[in-house]
Amino acid sequence: MDNSYKIAIIGGTGKVGRHIVSRAIENGYQVRMLVRNPERLTLRDDRIEIVEGDIRNTETIRILIKDCQIVINTFGQPLKEQPIYSSVTENILEIMEDFQIDRYIGVTGGSLTIDGDRKSIINRVGAKMFELFFSNMMADKKKEWHILNNKKFIQWTLIRLPFIVESKEIGLVKENLTDMPGTKITNSDIATFIINQIRNLRYVHKAPFISN
Repeated sequence: MDNSYKIAIIGGTGKVGRHIVSRAIENGYQVRMLVRNPERLTLRDDRIEIVEGDIRNTETIRILIKDCQIVINTFGQPLKEQPIYSSVTENILEIMEDFQIDRYIGVTGGSLTIDGDRKSIINRVGAKMFELFFSNMMADKKKEWHILNNKKFIQWTLIRLPFIVESKEIGLVKENLTDMPGTKITNSDIATFIINQIRNLRYVHKAPFISN
């Protein structure tokens, strides 16, 4: 892909998203990011185009991703609200199809278990605990997974994450398709891994686990 391509970033002011924006700019990409609260925006650059609005509004999504070539979604679930990961993702993918945009990179938690996983006992127990205590959220994340699998036109990648640490980049990222290879990862390493997936299509239609 040409680095002059424009990336639509959802969740760009969040714990991981702000590092993704920085990495994208460092790599020469143009960025259009959705910002719900402009006062949270700390990074300013002429290559960053701001769209103010709410991701739950489909017209906002259309404005955000039009003329972009890649969509990166690190949307954070609003606190104390019903989970909306699946509905947000479904809207994004449908609008991407309308615009003939085919590269989507999203993130989810390592607690998501899918067919083919071979999780360790500890990770299986952890996933079950999440399903017990966060049943609505986990049901919605599984729904999101099924929605992705029904979108064959989209070259999607869903990255499964462990606990996220605010820290400088370590530079070593472990990858695994069937089990979480570690317990934590820095937000800087997540950002670099995600930007690298723009060109690397190894995980198209897959959900890799990553950790430090």
